[in-house]
Amino acid sequence: MSGDGGERNLRVVLAYDGTDFYGWQRQVGVPTVQAAVEEKLERITGEPVRVIAAGRTDTGVHASGQVVNFRTRGSIPADRVAVAMNSRPPYTVVARRVREVPAAFHARFDAVSRTYRYYLLRAGPSPFLGRYSCPAAQLSEEGLERIRAAASELTGRHDFTSFCAAGSETRTRVRTMRAVGVRTRGPLVALTFTADGFLQGMVRNIVGTLLEIARGKRQVGEFAGILAARDRRAAGESAPPQGLFLTHIEYGAEGE
Repeated sequence: MSGDGGERNLRVVLAYDGTDFYGWQRQVGVPTVQAAVEEKLERITGEPVRVIAAGRTDTGVHASGQVVNFRTRGSIPADRVAVAMNSRPPYTVVARRVREVPAAFHARFDAVSRTYRYYLLRAGPSPFLGRYSCPAAQLSEEGLERIRAAASELTGRHDFTSFCAAGSETRTRVRTMRAVGVRTRGPLVALTFTADGFLQGMVRNIVGTLLEIARGKRQVGEFAGILAARDRRAAGESAPPQGLFLTHIEYGAEGE
């Protein structure tokens, strides 16, 4: 699978706690996940490294299935790359799997779909779950049913401009939402969204709107009008970042 001159293309599945990072993308003067990953890989390979990510998570957002790829002329075996990455700080960023892939593989452009999961905590403050969920102690069973009913309206191909972060430079805002799921486990409610792509802030803005529907501030059935408005002001407030995880990137047969 090596490219010209012995260059290899390695694919890495990452998990990270986004609490202490200013998002994925490298920025000057602040810690980011991209910078942490690239610095680890540069120490391992002894050469400059730039990784391509399947998606750019925002400040405070986590991942359990982020996918990146990078090119290297180094000969270290793929399975040893994961071991070496996980032996270096920060330990809040780890490699779950590493393997060599065809030279043409691109973590972002070859992705068929992405899945995000947002956790609500229907309990009091938790020292263990607080960093990874949104407090929703007042979420009733009736409110949960309202969320289920409203979430079903999101599937299909829509213009999601109303749920896109203000100031986003994304040109095309039409996405296909393939599935939306709502599941409970103990005090946690998991809202899962799978789409061919997501706009900046899209999931958090959808969740914030769903919470307003759960509280009765909005009605089930409003999503059609919100989508048609194509105006961020038509949707609800953004939910906090700590409840959001990038959980899975799907690729075609060659990418898997």
